[in-house]
Amino acid sequence: MRRLLLIYALVIVVAGPAAADDKHKGHAGTVAEKAYGLPGKAADVTRTIEVGMSDTMRYSPSEISVKRGETIRFVFRNTGKVEHEFVLGTAKELKAHADAMRKNPKMEHGLEANAVDVDAGKQGELVWRFTKAGTFTYGCLVPGHFEAGMVGKLVVN
Repeated sequence: MRRLLLIYALVIVVAGPAAADDKHKGHAGTVAEKAYGLPGKAADVTRTIEVGMSDTMRYSPSEISVKRGETIRFVFRNTGKVEHEFVLGTAKELKAHADAMRKNPKMEHGLEANAVDVDAGKQGELVWRFTKAGTFTYGCLVPGHFEAGMVGKLVVN
């Protein structure tokens, strides 16, 4: 039993700093392809798009266009005084997740590869490869932010 506890403690110590560092980088783990693409690799980035996040519950820009096949580095700058998120998905996925967060505001949710949270006054990054054409949604799923209009449109041509 002691050995098991020691191994568990070692895993936490080793994984802890890496997990904490992921908070502002996005989460490019092994992920199945989504309707809107896959986590990208930094070496494949074709361009960078800066996205502002503010306490007016808006993104700037509120609409982004990319080409199918592009790998984009998103740089998020939170100019507000509260935490904000960027979650990329379909309108249906984001609405369902926002509804769940509103019903359970203390619910912990791990960020997926298509999401990044950014503390007040900080910045974060996410690299994404767009493999399919379509119109997708991005939003902040912090309770109340999505409903207040912190939503954007991403068009893949």
